[in-house]
Amino acid sequence: MKKKRFISLSFLILMSALISTPVFADDDLIVYSGRSDKFIKPIVKLFKEKTGINVVLHSAKSTALLNKLSLEGNRTDADLFISNDAGNLQKGADLGLFSPIPDKFSLQIPANYRSSENLWVGLSARARVLVVNTNSPLANKTDSVFDLAKAEYKGKIAITYATNGSFIAGTTVYLLEKGEKKTLNWLKGLSENTGRNTFNKHSKVVNAVAKGKADVGLVNHYYIYRHLAKKPDAPIKLVLPDQGDDDMGVAWNVAGVAMSKYATHKEKALKFIGFLVSTEGQKLFAEVNKEYPTRSGVATAAEIPSPNTLKIANVAMEELGKKRNITLDLIDKSGLQ
Repeated sequence: MKKKRFISLSFLILMSALISTPVFADDDLIVYSGRSDKFIKPIVKLFKEKTGINVVLHSAKSTALLNKLSLEGNRTDADLFISNDAGNLQKGADLGLFSPIPDKFSLQIPANYRSSENLWVGLSARARVLVVNTNSPLANKTDSVFDLAKAEYKGKIAITYATNGSFIAGTTVYLLEKGEKKTLNWLKGLSENTGRNTFNKHSKVVNAVAKGKADVGLVNHYYIYRHLAKKPDAPIKLVLPDQGDDDMGVAWNVAGVAMSKYATHKEKALKFIGFLVSTEGQKLFAEVNKEYPTRSGVATAAEIPSPNTLKIANVAMEELGKKRNITLDLIDKSGLQ
């Protein structure tokens, strides 16, 4: 039942992904990429310059591409799968779609950010944070994601659709930290409070808060910095939620990579993975994307909060996949769209 449900989640998007398959040569490295091109193309460009290996990106939503991998089986062209969400990576591992990544690559990333069976490795991390309008009376009193479900926030919050991968992953963290009852009540509160301020992109959530259409939004941290880079005078600020002594900490998620079980260019695929986890590759995630490198010792961008200053929820990233179906059930029960 769970597998059937998984395959049905993004059927229409999957069909679009199948139709829009790029043309490629026999020796190209084929990557199914669930990341926006702006996040991955700078890394692909530098990798090609250094190695001469041509990388072809098949870009779509992570869930759609994972469905595609599952349906294609041994007929797939994919050598690698890149996802913006640890939940999808672990789901692919559970479905037997990936080959193990050799220790010389996987062990460069801390255990919490990769599969316990080395079937995928996390490449960059993001924090689920609050963006608040600095002109709002809520700006200095909002310090927890659970505040968003309070009655006083009705009509004043903005979120992505509940089907968004980062929303699902963040909710899974709250589930693991606070339990099903509190998480379900929180989801019901969000359903009551959002009104029309539910969007298909994090950037639109930030924009709604900046324009005063909402007082508070729930987003991945780097979308706030992208907005401020274009509009430095925007009346918004980032709030790190749940940082108190008795709080759970900020929810964390990783984008990562896995090697297809049926990869035909394994040597090239491993070279690319090696580059992605290298200090050089990790610096690009920090500098270009304002994400947190998963490799220890690589500095973050100067403008984002140092990971050493964050209280982070103590949840292993592979748990985001293992508990995903429970989260989806709670979202269904809550009525949140």
